Parts: sequence; structure tokens; C-alpha cells
Amino acid sequence: MRVGRASVAARYYCADSENGDHVDDPSEDALFMLVADLNDTDNTFVVIQPDQDDPAWFASVAVLEEGGYAIVHRDATRREHDVSVETSVDRIAGDLIKWLAARSF
Repeated sequence: MRVGRASVAARYYCADSENGDHVDDPSEDALFMLVADLNDTDNTFVVIQPDQDDPAWFASVAVLEEGGYAIVHRDATRREHDVSVETSVDRIAGDLIKWLAARSF
């Protein structure tokens, strides 16, 4: 999935992967594709955060060497910092969309 930077900034947040994929305001399907495209050689993580300097929150998904994915949710304004491990890309994308929907914009 190769997505270039649009000329209009993200309204809410953007997703960037290690290999350079960029999606403004990604849907659950776009997040699914970004996570599904991760591998353990040259595209090991994706970060979702507001498209601004010094964002107050972010979520990331990274490939684990032993299999599965490490998911980090961090929101400094709510004092949240959760780390979990998951193997289902469907579940990761769904959980990310729900967590992102609860952020302040």
C-alpha cells in the first residue's frame, strides 16, 4: 500500500509506517492494510497521531520478533499509557479505531 502525502493536512490524525506509507485520517480498512503490510525486515511499525508538532497522544503497532504485534496507546492529557500484544490484525484495526474515536480534536 503506497499512499502519498496529500496536499491538505489531516483533519484529525495521520498514520505513518516505517516504509514511508502515509494516510491522512485513516479508516479502519486503511489501518488494517497498514498493519497487515508490516514485516520484520524493512517495515516494522506504524504510528498514528495528530498531524502536528509535539502531539499529545499517539498509538503505535510494531512487529514482534516472536510473532504478533505490540500495540502502544499513549495519551499524556489523560495519563494513559497502555501496552498490549495481539495477533489478530482485524482486532488491532478495530481497537485502534475505537481508541482514536475517543481522542480530543
